[in-house]
Amino acid sequence: MKQANRAKLKAVASKGAKARTLGPGKLAVLSNRRRVAARKPMSEHEEALREQLVSLLKGGGAHVHFMDAIEGFPAAKRGTYAQGLAHTGWQLLEHARIAQWDILEFSRNAEHVSPEFPEGYWPKTPAPASEEEWNRTVEAFEHDLREMIKLIENPHTDLYAKIPHGQGQTLLREALVLADHNSYHLGQLVDLRRALGSWPEA
Repeated sequence: MKQANRAKLKAVASKGAKARTLGPGKLAVLSNRRRVAARKPMSEHEEALREQLVSLLKGGGAHVHFMDAIEGFPAAKRGTYAQGLAHTGWQLLEHARIAQWDILEFSRNAEHVSPEFPEGYWPKTPAPASEEEWNRTVEAFEHDLREMIKLIENPHTDLYAKIPHGQGQTLLREALVLADHNSYHLGQLVDLRRALGSWPEA
């Protein structure tokens, strides 16, 4: 065998060995990097889409912001059921936090493992254990929402590419699902506070 052919075979074998040792998570990261490197400059249409997605995630266009329903929620009523409504304020808040965290991590982390559905997406108690637990959940919800917005605003992320570790989902799809999910439970929180007599009516 000629020396040149041996060198080619050695290079191919080296690449194959490297791929086998990386594992699916790191391979997904490499795949993401290749997509980022190949991205073209953002068009005006894509820039406008990203701006609209961020606005949708922040809320306030067609309804109040999510945090408007959380701020001022009476501590004594956070674990209280209202007649005809299925969940307490704590259950709705913690569920929204868990679901948002899951969507965020799925969108950016190939090694993320989602909770069991549906029980893993809901708290086990109707009320938080303490004021500190409520505050931690509020802070985590706000933090993860900011992180999702950063993903959308980053011009190097591809809104349309299929997430390598997903089943056809794209970042665009995940952002829309998150906005939809948060809006749905925001409505439930407002209804609950009205039923509990704790919503500041205009």
